Amino acid sequence: MTNVDAGGGDRLALAVLVQYRMATTEQLHLILAPGVRIEQTRRRLTKLRDEGLLDRITLPQAGRTRVWFPTGYGVQVACEWPELRGRRPPRKVSDRTAVRLRAGHGLTVTETALAFLQDARRHGDLCRPLDWIPEVHHPIGSGEAVIPDALLYYQRGPDDDGSMLRAFVEVDRATMGPERLAAKLTAYARLHRYVPIVPGRRPTIQEPALEDWRRRYPLFPRLLFVLDGTGPTGAKTRIRALRAAARELAPFGFLHDVPVLAAQLSDLLRDGPSAPVWRPVQDPAQQVAWHTWP
Repeated sequence: MTNVDAGGGDRLALAVLVQYRMATTEQLHLILAPGVRIEQTRRRLTKLRDEGLLDRITLPQAGRTRVWFPTGYGVQVACEWPELRGRRPPRKVSDRTAVRLRAGHGLTVTETALAFLQDARRHGDLCRPLDWIPEVHHPIGSGEAVIPDALLYYQRGPDDDGSMLRAFVEVDRATMGPERLAAKLTAYARLHRYVPIVPGRRPTIQEPALEDWRRRYPLFPRLLFVLDGTGPTGAKTRIRALRAAARELAPFGFLHDVPVLAAQLSDLLRDGPSAPVWRPVQDPAQQVAWHTWP
């Protein structure tokens, strides 16, 4: 019998790297095949590199960590597949210098994805590697857009009726001031109420103008801020800035419709994202689970 799944592991490895932009060998191993020896993952990556689909750089710090990324040829091949259709990454995704300069943030985003993937496996929930989609473009008018670090699709297990959750994830490494972080909350509120103007078409009672996000999602995704690069005191400062922005948005009803939560990455890695480690920005004294609140 013909093995119709021949190359399936290679295909998933390339698809993940094209979608995630970059990952270390260890991250890829845990994303793709945690049940096998890491040497098998290394051999797979080396083979894909020999075929011109992947490349890597070595970071001088952190024990000379190898960071893998897709080549231009790898992007071209993978973006023809149905699972990646319409998700072409930026042109610089294959540039070695750009990868090196973005490694700090890029690898932290991948580490956040891995936290959700592993948590889903532990709890019998469904979150596949390609359910983490970085940098989905959402216009908000005037040539501006909201581009979350990732869009997460997550399905609860059978005990929770298999409910599907979606979340915009912002990974903050404390490289910008608290006020600039809080401004992202305002941008998401704009996206929540943004109605595109269609030339030559006027809204009617039968066909009212709808917010643009409704074309993609049945409900507006939850908004999760993952905080890294700072200790507990710095995290509290950043959550206070988000809370101040939330107060200004109160008249628009955004926070009534959309759960907005913040947590430290260290807590996610220690306890798992499904643990009650998230703080609602309008009431940071609480600690809740992201998928059950409110």
